[in-house]
Amino acid sequence: MAAVEVWGGGVNTWECDRMGHMNVRFYVAKAMDGLAGLAAELGMPQVFAPGAHATLMVREHHIRFLREAHPGAYLFMTGGVLEMDECEARVLLTFFHPNGEPCATFNAKVAHVTAGDGRPFPWPERVRERANALRTELADYAAPRSIGLDPVESAASLERAEALDLRRAGRGVFDLRDCDAFGRMRPELFIAKISDGISQVFGGPFSDIVANGAPQGARIGGAALEYRLIHLAWPRPGDRYVLRSGLADCDERARRLVHWLLDPDTGRPWGVAEAIVISLDLDARKVIKLSPEAQAEIRAGAYAGLTL
Repeated sequence: MAAVEVWGGGVNTWECDRMGHMNVRFYVAKAMDGLAGLAAELGMPQVFAPGAHATLMVREHHIRFLREAHPGAYLFMTGGVLEMDECEARVLLTFFHPNGEPCATFNAKVAHVTAGDGRPFPWPERVRERANALRTELADYAAPRSIGLDPVESAASLERAEALDLRRAGRGVFDLRDCDAFGRMRPELFIAKISDGISQVFGGPFSDIVANGAPQGARIGGAALEYRLIHLAWPRPGDRYVLRSGLADCDERARRLVHWLLDPDTGRPWGVAEAIVISLDLDARKVIKLSPEAQAEIRAGAYAGLTL
């Protein structure tokens, strides 16, 4: 394996949520730092600079969260190339704890595009040569487990969200602070909006069902185990969004969620996401398992067949 170190840094207290571990938005933000480091190793050190003519656009992320990262922890990240075609590539970015334990993995599909209008064009030969030297393999712990990576023809729309009565988990507008050097939404903003609105999905009766299966007096939270985020269009400053979310299925340990980030002015999707999440005893740091009766009760309120 030819992965190289592309990033290293600490976990700040303000990057952690009430679960006591680093929030998903900061994993994605740091993964973008790692992508910049990998781009430099590929011979493209300025692809995210304001004056760049070419850049890398993230088409999708497949993420596995493997070990928690707590305030004060140090992490480092390696990067390598899984595959490359004419204009796109799949790269693997892996967060590690100092003892070598993997913390999280990012299987990212990226496109080589013009910086201004995002038009794909072929990789330079020098980048291809470096990519061959940085070839790596997909470790077992980074492989898809509960979420497939087949190509998606998304059916998400505001009209369909209304017809299904998907929960409204957030709405707002993107501003300059949310956007990158080229005026497009920073990739971590998608998962950030999901994180901000997750209580809308897990509130009310769901909270009562989980609490009934938890130890008496336990503090209850949650954690994501796996994510697939697909970017379909890129908001710019002033563009609005609405997040519609739903529970698709559950089992004893985990729940499957689907999120649609939509443009309320056109009804079209900015992006779609699928997540596998667990309920967590925050004191014991253990999964709260659901009884068959609790699973049936939750499935009764799920959106069966909800997809990306």
